[in-house]
Amino acid sequence: MNGTKVAQATPNDSDLHERLCRARRYIDECYDLPLSLTEISKQACLSRYHFLRLFRETFATTPHQYLIQRRIEKAKELLRSRGLSVTDVCFEVGFQSLGSFSSLFRRCVGQAPINYRKRERESLKKVPGCFLFMHGLKPSDR
Repeated sequence: MNGTKVAQATPNDSDLHERLCRARRYIDECYDLPLSLTEISKQACLSRYHFLRLFRETFATTPHQYLIQRRIEKAKELLRSRGLSVTDVCFEVGFQSLGSFSSLFRRCVGQAPINYRKRERESLKKVPGCFLFMHGLKPSDR
């Protein structure tokens, strides 16, 4: 060996990674609920602060930022495909305040939710009907 240390995964590292992934899956599945750091960290069987540090090191984002990203992605999907009002979408994806939802959506997406919906629906009008049908979208989703 040339003196460099070779990192080896130990069963403990693998177990820790699996626990962090389990906590991330919990966020994916329960994004619409009011989740706390304590509740999420319990999924990984770690203390809040140890979990926060390890989650950030592993996934390059905090659990809260990941939760917000997940909620915004789901909101984008609902705004594109369903006839829910922006307020309904806000509560459907787990936000408690329309104001915080709108400002976070604007910061993450670059435009207000209502403008995003309008732009996405306009772009659907340019898609041939047969393609929409193939992908399970109705003409009313346009």
